[in-house]
Amino acid sequence: MSNKIPSYFLIIEEELLNLLRKNLLNDQSVPAQVQIEDINYKIQIAYRGAYTRKFRKRSYLIDFGNSKNALGVRKIHLNAEYKDPSLFRNKLSLDFFQDLGVLAPDCQHIKFYRNDIFKGVYLQLESVDDLFLKKRGLPPGPIYYATNNDANFSFERDGKRKRSLLSGFLQANGSPSDNHYLLELITIINTTPLNKFDNVITNFINIDKYFSWLAGAVCTMNNDGFNHNFSLYRNSETGLFEIMPWDYDATWGRKISGGIMDHKYVPIEGKPGNKLRELLLKIPDFRKLYKRKLEDILDSKFTVDYMKKKVLTLHHNLRPHFLLDPYINNNIDIFDYEPEMIFQFIQDRNNYLKMQLKSLN
Repeated sequence: MSNKIPSYFLIIEEELLNLLRKNLLNDQSVPAQVQIEDINYKIQIAYRGAYTRKFRKRSYLIDFGNSKNALGVRKIHLNAEYKDPSLFRNKLSLDFFQDLGVLAPDCQHIKFYRNDIFKGVYLQLESVDDLFLKKRGLPPGPIYYATNNDANFSFERDGKRKRSLLSGFLQANGSPSDNHYLLELITIINTTPLNKFDNVITNFINIDKYFSWLAGAVCTMNNDGFNHNFSLYRNSETGLFEIMPWDYDATWGRKISGGIMDHKYVPIEGKPGNKLRELLLKIPDFRKLYKRKLEDILDSKFTVDYMKKKVLTLHHNLRPHFLLDPYINNNIDIFDYEPEMIFQFIQDRNNYLKMQLKSLN
């Protein structure tokens, strides 16, 4: 097994770095350079994330301005994964979704240097944009990030009318005129009688892909993955929306704080509060479809046997670099226990979900 991980070298003036620090909580970007595969690129760099900006090890958004670079992308997200003791839950999750046939961004670990000082292991995440679609041979279409719990497909949140139906959704691709597709979807979800809902919603949502995504979110147990931590893509050829995972570090038995989450914490139907999920699971045929998908995944992919090599390979490849990461290298004992913890979570979660399958009848 190879442990070769690419190195990215950020070159930034100290004055500009201090400007980023001074504007820690906003999206201030500054010019810099990054060297990838011995080529220097002029970039704009900013901190990214919400509460994670206050951590010692921070995440970054790098904007190349165009896709004429070794990676063939305009932007990359560099996640510190600071609260995940394994550093690889996010990658493990996104790769798992791809195995389920769900659209999900590619990602890889990198070694990150700032002005020739090693700043640790980061996870480079692909941006979900027009280049993401082109890479996969998909037709163009609007893409939205669900940025907070307002993205619950409802007219309301916590019993209060939302100021905008698009609240919680940030457009990452497309034009303002595309917003009417998402507005129509949310309106249909909230105004269609339940006895007509199954016939109507199939004109707007790729149902098969939706339940593959739901099964993945439920298995990996992303507590925040039902009302945000996802993105939406509307396929312009089919006219159907597909849902994609995003930000899956708090999974496989860990909370966003890094603490342990009980394997029964997220119910088999997913976390309450998402209007679309709640209505879809009220339709008997859709519940049966979801149950069949879960049964297959629990027997074939969400198992220790299937996941073991993936987990051990990631752990093996990261370990020598983890030992050099100045922010986390004192946690090596926890890191070395992570594979066993993940395997135990898979076993416990798998057993729990199998026992709950009858509730989907």
